Amino acid sequence: MNDCNNPLTGLEEWEEFLKQRYPEPETRSSAKTFEAANPEKKKEAFRNYETAARPSVREFYRLNHRYQTYEFGQGKRKEFLSLNRRQMGVWEALEYLNTLVDDSDPDTDLSQLDHLLQTAEQIRRDGQPRWFILAGLIHDLGKILCLYGEPQWAVVGDTFPVGCAWSERIVFHQFFEDNPDSRQAAYQTRLGVYGEHCGLDNVRMSWGHDEYLFHVVKDYLPPEALHMIRYHSFYPAHRDGEYTFLMNEQDREMFKWVRAFNPYDLYTKSHARPNLTELRPFYDELIREYFPASLRW
Repeated sequence: MNDCNNPLTGLEEWEEFLKQRYPEPETRSSAKTFEAANPEKKKEAFRNYETAARPSVREFYRLNHRYQTYEFGQGKRKEFLSLNRRQMGVWEALEYLNTLVDDSDPDTDLSQLDHLLQTAEQIRRDGQPRWFILAGLIHDLGKILCLYGEPQWAVVGDTFPVGCAWSERIVFHQFFEDNPDSRQAAYQTRLGVYGEHCGLDNVRMSWGHDEYLFHVVKDYLPPEALHMIRYHSFYPAHRDGEYTFLMNEQDREMFKWVRAFNPYDLYTKSHARPNLTELRPFYDELIREYFPASLRW
């Protein structure tokens, strides 16, 4: 997988960097009271994590920040959001994602499906709603974009709005200097092409697995789950408190759930392999509760 567009050993190398940059909160509580971890942290502290990042991670962010332009995202939406590449059920999609080999973590040989089941099972143990459990199971299914031949920097990475000025809290902010949008005056103001509190549904985000999966499942899940799926990589907002001026009242309410989901996303990996035979009946039933037998991808 390693070439000029794919500097990471595997996609989880990016997630390991996120764990260093955003250490696990000391206390994990319910979605109604969960708060972003240390939102007042100075930007200089984030720069320390950048300095210690592996060269492959730095190169990944350099590519992401160079090529994630407003026009690039518009083009990818036209290319992929017709959802005409495959038709398959949710479990079939999980098995398809499982063919994505990830060699980035030498400490475990668990599969993509194993990690998603670990996330969902921790959510289930904590007594969260059934739609919350299902969101945990499927939240990374958009990474099948890699199996369509998309480069890593167009699949994963911290997401952010395009078409307006980039927050200085975005990791490796200095790499935006090479982004063509930096020379577009209309995109370099606080609001850019958007209106105050216009709502995130009207904001174009950098392209990746979050946005793709949201469009696959948007007709089937409650808004809380859809916000989790669409914005779980929007770290500048749900961990740093940025871009609130683009959010409407619904976004502000829904982001309580995005923040509640984040610890499950980052910190539930373990070395214990889930027992697929025991768990499969529960998840088959859960999937049938919300989804038809086949979805367009």
